[in-house]
Amino acid sequence: MPATGAGLLRFFEEETKGIKLRPQLILLAGGLLIALVLLLRVLFPI
Repeated sequence: MPATGAGLLRFFEEETKGIKLRPQLILLAGGLLIALVLLLRVLFPI
């Protein structure tokens, strides 16, 4: 195990239970949500 330097600590060394999602999937979902909101604002202006 490498030594920590400059006061940095290592977190999450153990695997935790729960849903595991790739970061790319989260970015894609966020982009799709933004596109959906923009599309709805164009189609249904207030």
